[in-house]
Amino acid sequence: MRLRQAERQKQFLEELKRRGFRVKVREDQRHVFFGIRADNRIFDLYRTLLVEPEDPAPSLEQARPTTVPATTRIRIVNFVLNSKTATGDTFEDLVKDGVFEARFPLHRGEEDLRAKWAQWRNMFQEQPIDAIRDYFGEKVALYFAWLGWYTYMLVPAAVVGLIIFLSGFALFNSSQISKEICGAANDTFMCPIGDSNSYQRLLDTCTFAKITHLFDNEGTVLFAIFMALWATAFLEFWKRRRASVVLHWDLYGWDEDQEEMALELMNCPDYELRPHQHSYLRSTIILVLSLLMICLMIGMAHLLVVYRVLAAAFFGNLAWPFLENQTTKAVVVTTAVVVTGALVHYLTIVIMTKVNKRVALKLCDFEKPRTFSERERKFTIKFFTLQFFAHFSSLIYVAFILGRINGHPGKSTRLAGLWKLEECHLSGCMMDLFVQMAIIMVLKQTLSNCMEYLCPWLAYRWRMLWGCWAGNPELRDWQRNYRLNPVTTFTLFEEFMEMMIQYGFTTIFVAAFPLAPLLALFSNMVEIRLDAIKMVQLQRRLVPRKAKDIGTWLQVLETIGVLAVIANGMVIAFTSEFIPRVIYKYRDSPCQKEPHRKVDCLTGYVNHSLSVFHTKDFQDPKKIQGPENVTVCRYRDYRDEEYNLTAQFWFLLAIRLAFVILFEHVALCIKLIASWFVPDVPQSVKNKVLEEKYKMLREKLRSSSKSTEV
Repeated sequence: MRLRQAERQKQFLEELKRRGFRVKVREDQRHVFFGIRADNRIFDLYRTLLVEPEDPAPSLEQARPTTVPATTRIRIVNFVLNSKTATGDTFEDLVKDGVFEARFPLHRGEEDLRAKWAQWRNMFQEQPIDAIRDYFGEKVALYFAWLGWYTYMLVPAAVVGLIIFLSGFALFNSSQISKEICGAANDTFMCPIGDSNSYQRLLDTCTFAKITHLFDNEGTVLFAIFMALWATAFLEFWKRRRASVVLHWDLYGWDEDQEEMALELMNCPDYELRPHQHSYLRSTIILVLSLLMICLMIGMAHLLVVYRVLAAAFFGNLAWPFLENQTTKAVVVTTAVVVTGALVHYLTIVIMTKVNKRVALKLCDFEKPRTFSERERKFTIKFFTLQFFAHFSSLIYVAFILGRINGHPGKSTRLAGLWKLEECHLSGCMMDLFVQMAIIMVLKQTLSNCMEYLCPWLAYRWRMLWGCWAGNPELRDWQRNYRLNPVTTFTLFEEFMEMMIQYGFTTIFVAAFPLAPLLALFSNMVEIRLDAIKMVQLQRRLVPRKAKDIGTWLQVLETIGVLAVIANGMVIAFTSEFIPRVIYKYRDSPCQKEPHRKVDCLTGYVNHSLSVFHTKDFQDPKKIQGPENVTVCRYRDYRDEEYNLTAQFWFLLAIRLAFVILFEHVALCIKLIASWFVPDVPQSVKNKVLEEKYKMLREKLRSSSKSTEV
């Protein structure tokens, strides 16, 4: 076996030498290192293949041999190493068979980036995007340029969200609804929720009613519209910034397909072009499999529902010696269910991320993309779609389904005929959505950042501590690079995916959690330096990739922006109490019935929004704990004395649907107007490109005139 591996290793290295590569061998006590360096004629061929054919007369500066950047050298060498050899093997095949262990470009000349960028003390300093590009390539540089711009644009969103949240504090004690709940009579009881067998005084929900008003107030609608406009402005101004950066790098007219074909021809002059292909059968199979995976994601959300139902029954039946008051116990049980449900959801996300990644890769391999770039684009769409349902299915359930299919007291919907379905908090479903969002965002941002830094840092320290160091400076440098944490082709992809999911949390349910932009801002300030430190100090050097935009991620951002408009409109209409409050204020309030009275227009809203249930209609009234003289209890719904839905319910439903349609159309119109008003490309960039084309045509004309004279 070892002889076979040694023979394959020798064949691979000999083939590299025949292609013009120089191989240097260094050996320590445990490993043999091979230093691969390409001959200059390989890079001369690269320059020859990528000379613009329409350039009629290269200037003297262009005619001189120019130095090929280190990023281009690394990219070319990596491409050749990853190509198939004469025996049909790729380097990855040799790694799988144990012939080689790894390949990686060396970290060299990173001291300047380490000092000016990859330090925690540089958190508030501008990123050296050009220096990042010169060291890691355009793909990484564009990621950090986008992340820096996203963080910068989060500042106004975070400020407005904080103002909306704090404005609730100004009305903390002055809200008419809170006053009515906190001033309710002691004989006003709420019906038992879930598997609880005890009444709860309306008065006891006073604190939660006040807290709910912090994020469920009139400013929520304005903030949701503001965030729709913000998302559009963020994308449009990013397009402008990208155009300026790419023009500065002389990549405005760069063609990715041409680059990949040039690399293929350099590696194999007999390379034959692979045409674009499309198979309807293959696409249908991929679509069906993707839908099955999405159904699995939705099924996972239903399992979370089952968990929450069972957890409510479990915590409700536990003996709580320190909780003698039934009301306090109900609050503790509800909180425990919500918190543990969010924790289970987080663990589900971690597990399903690994499953989704493997499934998306298999689907991409089945689709047989033409090039690596095309494979990356297809993988991005598939993986993000699966991840979206994994992250947001539980939130969709809490926002739009929780508490709406439970029936009513005395006739509750039960799981397997045993356990009552979970219900919203007595202060409304917005409280549940707010808590779920807060826990997931804080957990995901905090734990992800901690694990993202601590795991590679501890692994790096461990290898550095126990590694044996050579006396040869060159070998010592190779050992240091080898002991850094390994990277893959998905390293940068995973960073992008993390930010896309965070962007989704920041925009899609922002109406229920106005502090989301603020949390994202703090997280991103840490994330930028965290990624910088990882890439420069803790990880092996990434293979540079050339790019002139962030690729498919831009379409992902635009899709999230549209989904955010739809989701926030539905949250305001169906989850919050905004629509019922407005309808009551302008249709059923004392201000409308008795205009001469000087009272708050929401006076009587609490009584109006609670239906009456006669306790004698419980299946077993004696099991309900509470005062014996309770004859009626209240619950959130619009039902009559016979527990049928009232005309008010259907009227509200019609208004809610009309509001969603109106809100979405207004918000989308604002997005369209904003995208039209802000051009994607600055006029200075357009003029610069126009001048270059004009100069090229003048040169062609001058060259043609000289040829005619001769």
